[in-house]
Amino acid sequence: MIRDLALPLSIAALFAAMPVSAGDLLVGNKSADTVWRLSTKDGSRIGQFATGQGPHEIVVSDDNRFALVSNYGAATPGRSITVLDLRKPGGTRTLDLGDNGRPHGMRLLPGGNRIVVTTEASRKLLLVDVASGRVEHEIDLGEGRGHMVAVSRDGNTAFVTKIDAGTVSRVDLAARTKTHEVPAGAGAEGVAVHPASGEVWVSNREAGTVTVHDPKTLAIRRTIASEGFPIRVVFTSDGRHALVTNARAATLSVIDTNKYAVAHTVALSRPGVEYRETMLGRAALPIGVIADPKLPRVYAAVSGGDELAVIDTEQWKVIDHWKTGREPDALGIVE
Repeated sequence: MIRDLALPLSIAALFAAMPVSAGDLLVGNKSADTVWRLSTKDGSRIGQFATGQGPHEIVVSDDNRFALVSNYGAATPGRSITVLDLRKPGGTRTLDLGDNGRPHGMRLLPGGNRIVVTTEASRKLLLVDVASGRVEHEIDLGEGRGHMVAVSRDGNTAFVTKIDAGTVSRVDLAARTKTHEVPAGAGAEGVAVHPASGEVWVSNREAGTVTVHDPKTLAIRRTIASEGFPIRVVFTSDGRHALVTNARAATLSVIDTNKYAVAHTVALSRPGVEYRETMLGRAALPIGVIADPKLPRVYAAVSGGDELAVIDTEQWKVIDHWKTGREPDALGIVE
């Protein structure tokens, strides 16, 4: 079921005259129930979308027409996905997931017509048609709550992490069934598929490691230390580096994917800055991270500081900080 989610008149009027431009950054503000659109030129806010409660993850369509935001909820579980119309300032609609609560990790499948999304409350992986909003299939993930998801390049296989179980699962999307589930490391959370090799990389926050798995068997090929609560892992567009945010250490591990070793460690906490309370206490708490496909930059969401750290990838140093809404987490690039 799809229902309209109207913006307040003041917000709609504020952004109605603003042009839609390429090369923008989408930032999900978990405690503000909004997504901000920032210019990658200088971090200025050029748009805003209202979402459901607790926006957690963002995916952008390949044609840059729309983005999807999973509404995890807060005290009350969320049960929806907000679709952002990137051609219409502030334009949204909502996909209702029915009885499937706590949607979190999402990925678009090739073609951009369907998504897979984890729902922690129902312990499912859903296949959802974006246009109609219909939940086409509900795949049972078994014991443990599926949290983040990655998809193989051909779109035939999904990989799901479970924080509470410390595992990664392999799901055959054609057969609509889980084929494997293996230990990765305590607190397995972030997951990404290497764009060239197809290897599955998992960040294990309690173990302080990143494990590299065979995409067919999920056997662990490598284990890389990344201390300080590694919470997300993504790749640069060329696949040369894996980027891992270490939430407790407030650092970014830059891993050379050919050597399977940390090449750089970037500090994301600023001396003298007073951070607010987070799930890890009063801390910077970096979570979301994304590499700019056109500029030599990486953006990291510093959740406890309501800001983004802008990192130069030629020096691997923070060169700027951009203001966000309350508790930034998920990031997306609009090319």
